[in-house]
Amino acid sequence: MPYLVKAGHRAAAVTASVTVDESLPRACVIGAGSSGIAAAKALHLAGMPFDCFEQGSAIGGNWLFENPNGRSACYETLEINTSCARMAFSDFPMPARYPEYARHDQVHAYFEQYVDHFGFRDRITFDTTVTRVTRDEHGGWLVQTSGPDGDHVREYDAVLVANGHHWDPRWPDPYPGEFHGEQLHAHDYRSGAQLEGRRVVVVGAGNSAMDIAVEASHRALTATLSIRRGQWVMRKWLLGRPADQIALPGWMPWWATALRLRVGALTSGGLARYGLPKPPHTPGQSHPVQSDRIRERIAAGRVTVRPGIERLDGDGVVFTDGTRAEADLIVWATGYHVTFPFLGPDLVEASDNELPLWKRTVHPDLPGLYFIGLLQPVGAVMPLAEAQSAWVAEMLAGSYVAPADTEVRVQMERDHQHNKRQFYVSPRHTMEVDFDHYLWDLARERKRGRGRARRREAAVTTRRAPAVSHGDRP
Repeated sequence: MPYLVKAGHRAAAVTASVTVDESLPRACVIGAGSSGIAAAKALHLAGMPFDCFEQGSAIGGNWLFENPNGRSACYETLEINTSCARMAFSDFPMPARYPEYARHDQVHAYFEQYVDHFGFRDRITFDTTVTRVTRDEHGGWLVQTSGPDGDHVREYDAVLVANGHHWDPRWPDPYPGEFHGEQLHAHDYRSGAQLEGRRVVVVGAGNSAMDIAVEASHRALTATLSIRRGQWVMRKWLLGRPADQIALPGWMPWWATALRLRVGALTSGGLARYGLPKPPHTPGQSHPVQSDRIRERIAAGRVTVRPGIERLDGDGVVFTDGTRAEADLIVWATGYHVTFPFLGPDLVEASDNELPLWKRTVHPDLPGLYFIGLLQPVGAVMPLAEAQSAWVAEMLAGSYVAPADTEVRVQMERDHQHNKRQFYVSPRHTMEVDFDHYLWDLARERKRGRGRARRREAAVTTRRAPAVSHGDRP
């Protein structure tokens, strides 16, 4: 069945009934955003000894407006593009009073409730930066941190990387010419006040670009949206309900999801008549973009659509079709680099955002190093990070056993190549997965791994059983 969490009554909070088993492997979680708290919760409920380090003084990551850690790209008008029922963790629904598409402050409040419900806030060390992670001579991990009480190096059996991938802004290669105004990456956009009375050019075709262009249409003197490559822009609502709740079973192949996206694109209506370039790809070959308001703002003449930039021109921008727009502010909504400042390039390097992983979680060359939430689903990342975290907890507890290393590598390469064929080549598509299929596939692998663990335990028990002599027979 498709993943859908209904809002409703919540069970009583999980409290101190969870006992830490010091005989289990010791783990470190890096980050307390949506993926980090999912990881911490899974380890906590498994009785795992672990530490979670958060650079800022609060949880929430990208969903905390003006996060003290300085990494959040949250802005005042941000709301989720995935409905609450599809974004919520499987065992903790969002409040029934929330709208179908919650605001950022509601999402952050939900995360706060999640941490308190499962009772692991005391396992998070705030205002502490992980500065370096290295292998030790025994195959474990050394984690160096810097915080109010100084620098420390701690030993761990496993490290769960949950530092997010929407915090290191990707700026475009320099364009010819000079620009005399202000240039801002979308990561540093916070509110329409930054656009007030300006002549704004927004560059990009993703969700943030659409949101900022819409806000500029209300606050700026002029708003121009520069799109180099056309995108299918979906509406959030279809047939009177959130479009993402019209989902398919996870076992169905990708073409079925692509067909659903195509229906959504056709129902939403093309944007060519609004001046946007026609996408050179079909729906399902790129990460979906959603906006209910961009069409009306373009139709009202408040957003002017232009192709890609040819050159910067002092107090304006010249586009590839020869047109020019006056501008004193360019907002580059051009995506992010995937980086791990605490991992040396000799260990992990995501060149052009490409880092093949088994099930987007396991690095087969680095046992004990796991990545949580390092994927870009056609849907929300939170339920996927939750499933990854539960899987890693099973690995560490020994209740799951992976297949042979050769099979792991074959699966990883097969999935990686399939991803490359499915989506057009772009740094934003190196981690793309189908939400429902990913959950179904991971659940299937976890079930298989638990079976392998039971068979291994049975084999060990058999070998340990004492031999029965003839003299012991009755």
